[in-house]
Amino acid sequence: MTPEDQRLWATLTHVGGIFFNLLVPLVAYFVLRDRGQFVREHTRVALNFHITMAIAYFAGGLTSVLGVGFLVIAAAAVVSIVFGIMAAVAANQGQFYKYPLSIEFVKS
Repeated sequence: MTPEDQRLWATLTHVGGIFFNLLVPLVAYFVLRDRGQFVREHTRVALNFHITMAIAYFAGGLTSVLGVGFLVIAAAAVVSIVFGIMAAVAANQGQFYKYPLSIEFVKS
């Protein structure tokens, strides 16, 4: 895969994560991980971040009974959108990006 294609797919992975949460980074990681180091790293960090966000959404859902869960879900949504945009911009510029607040489930 050419460097331009790797940048494109890495960018699309981050943008897709904003709209479809865990689904796009998961599929992208398994389909694109052998296509180049740049796209492999971006799909891996996007997958780790969206697994972390899925846990935050789940925790927010559990604590919504107490009334604070809606704040957790809203905060996770804002964080997901902001960091997803930052990651997509970095990928499009050919730079590596590490999501803050991300737990590393999938190792390099």
